[in-house]
Amino acid sequence: MSGAQSTVADLDVDLRQLFASLARNWWRILVVALVVTALALVGAWLAKPLYKAETRLLIETRESIFTRPSAGADSDRPILDEEGVTSQVELISSTDILKQVAQKFDLASRPEFDSAAGMSAIGRFLVLVGLRSDPNEMAREDRVLTKMREKLNVYRVDKSRVIVIEFSSQDPKLAAEIPNAIADAYIAVQRGAKQESNSEATDWLAPEIADLSNRVKEAEAKVAAYRAQSDLLVGQNNSVLATQQLSEMSSELSRVRASRAAAEATAQSMRKVLQGGGSLDALPNVLSSSLIQRLRERQVQLKSEIADLSTTLLDNHPRIRALRSQLSDLDRQIRDEARKVLASLTTEAETAQARENQLVADLNRLKAQSARAGEQQVELNALEREANAQRQLLETYMTRYREASSREDRNYLPVDARVFSRAVTPVEPYFPKIAPIAGAAFVASLLLMSVVTLLQELFSGRALRPAAGSRPEPVAEVAMPAPRPAMAEETPVEEEAPVKAAEETAVPASSLSPIVSPLPEPMAEERDVVEEWDRGEVHPAQEKEIEPVEAAALAERSEPEAAPETGKAAEDQTPGELGQIGIEKAAEKVIASGASRAIFVSPEGDEAAASSVLVAREVSDAGLRVILLDMSSSGAASRPMLDDKVLPGITNLLASEAQFSDIIHSDHYSDCHVIPVGTADPVKAMRAADRLPIIMQSLSAAYDVVVVECGPAGADGISRLVADGTEVFVSMIEAQDEVADAAVELIRNGYPDLTLVTPAGYRPPLTPVPGRSTPVAGASSV
Repeated sequence: MSGAQSTVADLDVDLRQLFASLARNWWRILVVALVVTALALVGAWLAKPLYKAETRLLIETRESIFTRPSAGADSDRPILDEEGVTSQVELISSTDILKQVAQKFDLASRPEFDSAAGMSAIGRFLVLVGLRSDPNEMAREDRVLTKMREKLNVYRVDKSRVIVIEFSSQDPKLAAEIPNAIADAYIAVQRGAKQESNSEATDWLAPEIADLSNRVKEAEAKVAAYRAQSDLLVGQNNSVLATQQLSEMSSELSRVRASRAAAEATAQSMRKVLQGGGSLDALPNVLSSSLIQRLRERQVQLKSEIADLSTTLLDNHPRIRALRSQLSDLDRQIRDEARKVLASLTTEAETAQARENQLVADLNRLKAQSARAGEQQVELNALEREANAQRQLLETYMTRYREASSREDRNYLPVDARVFSRAVTPVEPYFPKIAPIAGAAFVASLLLMSVVTLLQELFSGRALRPAAGSRPEPVAEVAMPAPRPAMAEETPVEEEAPVKAAEETAVPASSLSPIVSPLPEPMAEERDVVEEWDRGEVHPAQEKEIEPVEAAALAERSEPEAAPETGKAAEDQTPGELGQIGIEKAAEKVIASGASRAIFVSPEGDEAAASSVLVAREVSDAGLRVILLDMSSSGAASRPMLDDKVLPGITNLLASEAQFSDIIHSDHYSDCHVIPVGTADPVKAMRAADRLPIIMQSLSAAYDVVVVECGPAGADGISRLVADGTEVFVSMIEAQDEVADAAVELIRNGYPDLTLVTPAGYRPPLTPVPGRSTPVAGASSV
């Protein structure tokens, strides 16, 4: 059914054949590696040794806390962040510093640093033909600087303020002296830059200070003149005199008002007592009068005498009457004196009122003066601020000038860097390292030659084989019974033939003859050619010689025997008495019906299981994705597809010992996939038989057709495997009673559309199908 497909896409790499080329060509690989290693040794031995030394600097603030200027401590502090240190790296490798070092050591006279001094004949030839630039086109100083930069490496240690200066040279002493000289030159340049900056600062500050002094004088003179002109005399607490008087007068006014209010309140209370005839003892001002106190004392004395005489004399006694008259006179005197106190309080309140009026008038006058003084004070404050700013700037300039002058006089300008590790003369060269170079050359040449050998083997085609897994060993062909004579007249097969034949009386097995004769044994020459092609041992140059022999052999083997009347293949010319069809017809039925599952029942056992294998391969060759699930107890369907290998299968999946990726394998003779019976315990696996519908659904979702070989199973055995879009086939070799009984049982249990199929008479394609190993042998092995 299927034609020839493209073999390029279905080729695979034979790793055994590929890596076997390394063993076949080991002497060539080893010789090339040894030659390359010898050349590397000679080159390393003849190369001029190079020595490398390094000097390390630390960027830090060298200013002491005792000498650091207090005025500019923050502004003068150097930048020590990552960008600042990187800038110092660029400064160290600057042209000026390199020129100083080159002149100090007279590097221009050394051939190592002047490429034009010791140019070889080969170099001159390359310059003449234009393959190399002429070094004489550059100045001698530029050539030295270029060579120095090639040998110099200045870098910053990560996450630190350490700068490393590396230099390599053929002279070990020079390799140590140059980085030290570069570090010294860098520190000298930094010190010179500070001295220049300090000198420029003093030169600029001197005239600025003189100018500021004059401006400060002028500003202070303006302040004094304006103060005198505006009568803004300063009193206590640096306040204007008018403002100070206003404050004092306000305090005095408050005191007078309080005194007046107190006098008026005391006079009012005394007036009420005198008018009401009440006791004057409760009035503090009355009690505080000395005259009233003496009168009170006399009154108490008289009352005491009257009380003493009342014990011996009557009330009308002249003595008692005289004392009582004196007591009444004392009361009158006390009241008169209280009226005088009241009059004095009234006078005091009036005086306080007059004083208050006077203070209010003075206060209003001072308010007007203070308002005018406030307006003038604004202008005065502006003048004072200007004068203060000029004075502070002058003081700052004078302080910095004195500090800069003292540093310049004493020549104290510390550089913010120091050398903490000087370069020493190296003893061993860093290049060339003979042992590492030889080892690296040997390993690299081995790897390179191995890769070249593998690529040659791969591109030659000797390491390619069809992509179908490992190749099977030659298997003996299964001999088929001899065919019976063709019938005189060909009878068409109806769809109801299996049902009618099953319902009729069973035909004895002896009356049913085989359909086709056995396939002839392959010729020895043909078998050798095919096996060599499978192993990938046929050289491309021999392909043209092999093609005619192979084509003739395959045509002779695959040519069907002619029928006596029709000349067709034995399968097409002789339908059996039970209405069975051939492999190709069965495959066409599966494809045409669009079935997703094909269930094969083999009542005759293992030999009839070949039908499911051949149908699966035919459908796969048609371009569909096909998988064969072997549910037979003996594994008769999967064994020939996997070359009798025992691999995990459906029982391992049901027993939860493997996954789908572990149980799906490739057919060694087609693009079909296969799930074998497996290696797990069948009893344990069948406990999970309820999972079979889920497994079949998953396989149907992944493949176009799922072919299931059930062996001699009944209707109950295949019930879990059947779903919508399922074709049921009964495999048969001969029309025996057991085939008819199995068909009748399936029909009676709900499978009326079953189809009988036989593998007898099947011929593999004449053209080898890509992906198959020896198509003839593969078909015969089934």
